[in-house]
Parts: sequence; C-alpha cells; structure tokens
Amino acid sequence: MRKKLGLPLIGLGAVLLLVGITCLVYAPGVVKKTPLDVDTTTRLEGNAGKLNTETMELDENPVRAVSLTRTDSDVSDDDVVAWVQISCLMIDEGELPDCLDDSDPRLVSASTDVFATDRVTAEAVDGDGYLPDDAVPHAGLVNKWPFDAEKKDYEYWDGFVGEAVTAAYQGTEEIEGVETYVYEVEVIGAEIEVSEGVPGTYDTVKTMYVEPRTGSIINQTEDQQRTLADGTPALDLQLAFTSDQVSSNAEDAKSNISSLNLLLKWLPIIGLVGGVILAGLGVFFLFGSTKGDRKA
Repeated sequence: MRKKLGLPLIGLGAVLLLVGITCLVYAPGVVKKTPLDVDTTTRLEGNAGKLNTETMELDENPVRAVSLTRTDSDVSDDDVVAWVQISCLMIDEGELPDCLDDSDPRLVSASTDVFATDRVTAEAVDGDGYLPDDAVPHAGLVNKWPFDAEKKDYEYWDGFVGEAVTAAYQGTEEIEGVETYVYEVEVIGAEIEVSEGVPGTYDTVKTMYVEPRTGSIINQTEDQQRTLADGTPALDLQLAFTSDQVSSNAEDAKSNISSLNLLLKWLPIIGLVGGVILAGLGVFFLFGSTKGDRKA
C-alpha cells in the first residue's frame, strides 16, 4: 500500500513545486501591472471661492469634484495602458450628476485628459498608436504610483503647469488600517491660463496618500489658488476625497494586498514547502517500501 502511494505523492509534490516556482518567478511580472479594464469614479468635496465678475469678489461655495477614469483597451497592450479621464468641478447645489454642461451656472470647470502610462512603472508614455495626434504629451506619474512605491521623491504630472513637478516624500500615515506613503506637490507662482485666453498664476499644495504595495492613491487633499495677471484672486479651492471615497479606496487596497500576498507569498511557501514534503514522502514510501519488501 505504501509503495502504491509513492508515485502519486511524488507527482503531487512536483505539481506543488511547479506552482510555487511559477508564483515566485513569473507571477510578479504578471500581477504587478496596471489592469487593462479600469473604469472608476473618484469623488471629492470641499470649498471654493470663485470670482464674481460683477462684484470682483470671491463668492464662497461648497463644491464637489468628480473624476471619471477608464482605460482604452482598444489601443492598450501588454506594456502600455491608454487612459481617458474626465474631470468636473461643480458648486454643490441641488441634485448633481457626475458632470454638468457649459450652460449650467453651477459648473466651475470641466476638462478631458487623454494619456498613456507604462503598466509597470506607471510613468507617462508618449508613443505612436497609443494617443491621438492632438494629445498633450505627459511626463512623470499621472494617476497612480508604481507597485512597491518607494520612500523617495517622484516626478508627478501637473496639467495646469503642463509639465512634471516634484512629489516629495513626507513620511507615512495610517488611513483606516492601511499604511500609506505621503507625497506632497507644491507649485508657487506658475504662469497659466486661469481660463481660456485669460493669463494669470497658479499656486497649489497637493498631498497624496499612497498605498505602497499597489501604488493606489487612498486619499488626496489640495489647497489651490488661481490669480489674474493684475493680482485679482480668481479661485481659492480646497478639495479632498470624500470620506466614502477614502473608505472605498482603503477596502479596495486591503483586498488587493490580500490577493498579492496570496499569489506572491503564501502560494510560493505552500508550493515549495508542501512540494518538498510530499515528494520526499513519496520517495520514502516508494523506495523504503521496496527495501522493506526485499528484506521480508
């Protein structure tokens, strides 16, 4: 009976060893890549002082912002993922859809961004076939950090400035049971178009709380000012992810970390250790039984 168990145990041990080696060697290059089927809605809230052109004073209002982000699978591939992102900032008054049309006075601003990123490094990619001809070239990180983010500064895309700026590492902070790395972007006095054809300057302090294993942004806060060329304040904006958004992001991060741990930690351990044990038992049963039979 023991001899009959030997070959099956050796076979099962070999299978477990193969699973362990595959998860250890090949799985990281497969799972640590940005998915090609992302379709997310990110919600922010805060306050904004918007210039009233009649009184030339800032009217204070609660605001909501919505960012609709999806991948374009038609032009994405194994190395690069293409994105379309629609962002709307609206005065929080009455029933609000995800975005308003230009005729609605509650609309503060709306924009559409098209970009592509490397699926491993998360850095912007500007290559033929991924973006339309009129797409604005991007640089640095855009909408997420890489897997296994480090405690260092990164270059981060700022669409108002039109170039990458430094996202400086600040430390760590726990958010709803998730450890995050904190990065801060600071821009002072950048010359921009405050609105179409209207020159001015732009200041912002943006803080991003990043879960390092997955590179996902758990929370984000921003304190932004736009000023006309003559010094008149045009917009004074404070925004942050809603509490529900932060909770949702934290739960998603925990789930994704568990999946990574299963594939990259536990399955290799189970496969390698279990495979060695079963294969060893199989050899013992097979050859040990043969030796015992001969003595008998």
